[in-house]
Amino acid sequence: MERKCLSGRDRPARTAKSTGEWSARAAAYVRMSTDHQRYSTENQLATIKQFAEARDIEIVRVYEDAGKSGLNLEGRGAFQRLLADVEQGTADFGTILVYDVSRWGRFQNADHGAHLEFLCSRADIVVHYCAEQFENDGSIGSNLLKTVKRVMAGEYSRELSVKVFAGQCRLIEKGYRQGGMAGYGLRRLLVDENGEPKSELSIGERKSLQTDRVILVPGPIEEVKVVQRIYHLFVELGVQEVEIAARLNGEGLVTDLGRPWTRGTVHQVLTNPKYIGDNVFNRISFKLKMRRVVNTQEYWVRACGVFKAIVDVTTFACAARIVEDRSRRLGDDELLDLLRSLLEAQGSLSGIVIDECEDMPSSSVYKNRFGSLLRAYQLVGYSPWRDYRYIEINRRLRMMHPDVVAKVVDGLRAAGGDVRVDHQTGLIDVNGEFTTSVVVARCCESQGGAPRWRIRFDAGLAPDITVAVRMDRGNMSPLDYYLLPRLDMTEPKLRLSESNGLSLDGYRFETLDFLFSLAARAQFGEAA
Repeated sequence: MERKCLSGRDRPARTAKSTGEWSARAAAYVRMSTDHQRYSTENQLATIKQFAEARDIEIVRVYEDAGKSGLNLEGRGAFQRLLADVEQGTADFGTILVYDVSRWGRFQNADHGAHLEFLCSRADIVVHYCAEQFENDGSIGSNLLKTVKRVMAGEYSRELSVKVFAGQCRLIEKGYRQGGMAGYGLRRLLVDENGEPKSELSIGERKSLQTDRVILVPGPIEEVKVVQRIYHLFVELGVQEVEIAARLNGEGLVTDLGRPWTRGTVHQVLTNPKYIGDNVFNRISFKLKMRRVVNTQEYWVRACGVFKAIVDVTTFACAARIVEDRSRRLGDDELLDLLRSLLEAQGSLSGIVIDECEDMPSSSVYKNRFGSLLRAYQLVGYSPWRDYRYIEINRRLRMMHPDVVAKVVDGLRAAGGDVRVDHQTGLIDVNGEFTTSVVVARCCESQGGAPRWRIRFDAGLAPDITVAVRMDRGNMSPLDYYLLPRLDMTEPKLRLSESNGLSLDGYRFETLDFLFSLAARAQFGEAA
């Protein structure tokens, strides 16, 4: 029996009669980052075509990611489109051809790559690695080799990252800049392999030769004098960053990016060691694109006095000492004592109130130390006039929503339904017969303490059936389900209580089995 799908695109029906035809239609995926030339997309595609010709496979489309890293899915637009076509059921091919396991991805968690291949397998689409020495046939040997290859692909990136970092550290120690803008009062100068100056680099310009290097030099004398004046005002006259920024803006001066001065831009000038000629690297790391980390000074790579300084070391040290004394590490009790004092003085607390107080740490300090401002408020005995618990509950329910949708989709498929999911809208198409969407309803309490649920229907999507998941009183797990047909719901919102009368309780179910039975009945052409 031929199944319907969301897309109007014609494709072979995946039935027993057309299995061979379906698997003989393939999509090729090629990816090149900055690896060796043997991984060029042309070379990959040539190998893939040889593989396809030897097996009478027709390549109907090519997905190409040129110059993209395989560490994750970010930036890999072609790969994301490939997965979307597979999961939404719009793919007109039954096979995916890839050069080797590393082109699929160099994920640091080998299970990530395996999961993406599983998504294809679940859609009856097989993945072949054309240059590997094994057939991806699901055998024990194939699975073992594939797992080893995935680990090796990820390990290659990790080892390369270590080597690149070591090379960058050596260049830092020699006084060469490793990326980043020069900053106000400084300029980037391009030098050759012998250290001879070549040209000054403007914002956005990069070196073109691998042997060239970049160093920092003083900028225009007017900018250098402004930097020295900032230090004079801060160190010798005790003027704070906010006032310094206001004075510079009042004189019509702008930053190196042509923007007005702010407290933050002035603070950066006062705290960056490049103004005393130091070359500092690894202040922030983002290795293997896993997690951005702000490193403590013990992890910095620092070469002192390799650039020409525009601020003397003594003045810079005095500025650093002022900043350190002002923002010294406070214990939890000290932070809370300051917050209590502010509460007594202001009568209320908010992020803006905290940030506007010069003698207080910023609100971000409280968020990072205690997890949230609300938690800090609780510890000092302050209760905002509004109950903000719903923020945490909604965050938890948003995280739960994909799992609920997956449960619905898996159940529909287990019942024999041909399910297509639009991952942008969350709309679920079942057998091309009806659509459904999932809404998770938070449990609230009335003034009398009775549970209430509010359901908002998506008028834009207009699904045939809305699956409303009522959460229990603690909003920790589903209580029950309402299957609400669009034809019977005339209002954009619906309020539910514990008992809603026969008109609504007829749509209430303890499980989703009834929805799954609808999918099975629609699959066989019965009236639902």
